[in-house]
Amino acid sequence: MGGCFSTNTPATPAAERRRRRRRRQRAASPEKGSGGGAEGVARVVEFGYERDFEGRYEVGRLLGHGQFGYTFAATDRGSGDRVAVKRIDKAKMNRPVAVEDVKREVKILKALKGHENIVHFYNAFEDDSYVYIVMELCEGGELLDRILAKKNSRYSEKDAAVVVRQMLKVAAECHLRGLVHRDMKPENFLFKSTKEDSPLKATDFGLSDFINPGKKFRDIVGSAYYVAPEVLKRRSGPESDVWSIGVITYILLCGRRPFWDKTEDGIFKEVLRNKPDFRKRPWPSISTSAKDFVKRLLVKNPRARLTAAQALSHPWVREGGDASEIPVDISVLYNMRQFVKYSRFKQFALRALASTVNEEELADLKDQFDAIDIDKSGSISIEEMRHALAKDLPWRLKGPRVLEIIQAIDSNTDGLVDFKEFVAATLHIHQMAELDSERWGLRCQAAFSKFDLDGDGYITPDELRMHTGLKGSIEPLLEEADIDKDGRISLSEFRKLLRTASMSNLPSPTGVPNPQAL
Repeated sequence: MGGCFSTNTPATPAAERRRRRRRRQRAASPEKGSGGGAEGVARVVEFGYERDFEGRYEVGRLLGHGQFGYTFAATDRGSGDRVAVKRIDKAKMNRPVAVEDVKREVKILKALKGHENIVHFYNAFEDDSYVYIVMELCEGGELLDRILAKKNSRYSEKDAAVVVRQMLKVAAECHLRGLVHRDMKPENFLFKSTKEDSPLKATDFGLSDFINPGKKFRDIVGSAYYVAPEVLKRRSGPESDVWSIGVITYILLCGRRPFWDKTEDGIFKEVLRNKPDFRKRPWPSISTSAKDFVKRLLVKNPRARLTAAQALSHPWVREGGDASEIPVDISVLYNMRQFVKYSRFKQFALRALASTVNEEELADLKDQFDAIDIDKSGSISIEEMRHALAKDLPWRLKGPRVLEIIQAIDSNTDGLVDFKEFVAATLHIHQMAELDSERWGLRCQAAFSKFDLDGDGYITPDELRMHTGLKGSIEPLLEEADIDKDGRISLSEFRKLLRTASMSNLPSPTGVPNPQAL
C-alpha cells in the first residue's frame, strides 16, 4: 500500500472549512467515463463476491469519494433500510496490489463486524465494472466537522473524553485481532446520527493491515499530522494508532495540532524532534489529568507509550465510563506468555519489583485482572486464563500452553493466579523504566534489597537461596544475571536483568517469537 499523506490542510479552522467545501464540490461532479466502468481493461477482475447488487439496492445521493471510488447512500429494496455503499471502480485496479487492498479491506470489515464503534459491514458485491461494499449509513458527519463547528474548534474535557474513549475501544479491539488501523484521524470517524450524544464509528480501513507477532511495518503510510515517530523510522506496530489518538485528543482539547509546519518534511521533523506545547492557552486552564493523559500517548518511544487498553484505564478517560468497557490488553497477554520463558531468577526479581508498586499505579492492571476474572472470585482459573489468551487472535492458533503459563505465574502453587501474582507477570517494565528514571532507580534498589539481606550491595548464592527457599544448586539462577561472572549479582546487573529479555526469549532470525516455546 502506498502512503496517503496530505499536507495541504490549512492551519486555521476557517481555512479548513473552505478546503473541505471545495473537496465536496469536486466530489459532487460526475465521474469521468462512468458510463463504461471497466472499459479498456484487458480482463475483468473477479473477487468472488455476490453479483446481485442492483437487484438488492437502489443507489441514492453521493456521500463522498476517494482515490478508487465513490460512496453513496442506498436503500435496501426488500427491507427499506438505508445503507452506505462504497463503489470501487475495477478499471482503476490496474495493479495486483490494488486488488489485494480491496480484498483485505473487506476481510477486515468482516473481522470487526459487530463492534459498537466500528461501522457495520453488511456484504460485498461485484459486477463487471465495480466492487460494492455495503455498510452502515452514518449521517452525523465526520468528527472533524464537529471539531470545526465547536467554539474555538475545541471540545470540553468531558465531551472530549467520551469521544476519545470510543476511539481507544476501536484501537484495542483491532490490536487484539492482530490488526493496525494505520490511519486514525478525525476524518475517519463518523457519528451515527446528528444527535449530540451519537455514538462514534470508525471507518475507512483501506490502509489497515494485519501484523504477525514480533513483526514491524516497514512502509510509511497514514496522514502526515497524525503519523507516529516510529512510522517515519519504518518500524511501526499497533502503538502507532495510540499516538494518532493522542494527536486527536490534543486537537480536541485545544483546537490546534501538536505538530505543525507548512511542509511535509517540516511536519516530520517536528514529530521526530519536538514535544507538544502545553504552555499556550488554553492548556493552563485544562486539568492536570487531561494533560497527563495526552503526554502519555504522545511518548516518542512506542515501548514506553500507553497501550490502547491502558489508556482506557487512565482516570481522565475512565471517569464516567464503565469498567466493563475495558477490553483485555494484548500487551498483558504478551507479558504473561513471556513470563513463562524467563529464568527463575528473573521471575523472582519481577515479583520483588511488583511489591514496590502502589495501588494507584496498578489501576490499569487491576482493570485487566478483573476483565480476565470472569466469575469475580478474586483469582484467575485455568479456564479463565485459556479464555483470555484465546482473545489474542494472532496467537490463538499457535496453541499456547495455558497450564504452563499458570504454573509459572502461580508462585504459591494453589492452581490459581491471584492479583499479586498477576502483577509480577504483567508489569510494563519499559514504561516504568523510561517514563520516570528516578523512580525506576528507587524501585530497583528496593527490589534488590529484598535479596541483598546483609546490605553489602551484592546478592550472593546464599542470600538467593534464603530468599527463594530453593534447595540444591543455586548456580543456574545466578548464571544469566551474573554478567562479570564473579559469582554474585550487583545492583547494575540486577537492573539490567529486569530490562532485558532472557536468552531463551531472544527473537528468532525471522523476528517472530518461537510459538513452540509457549
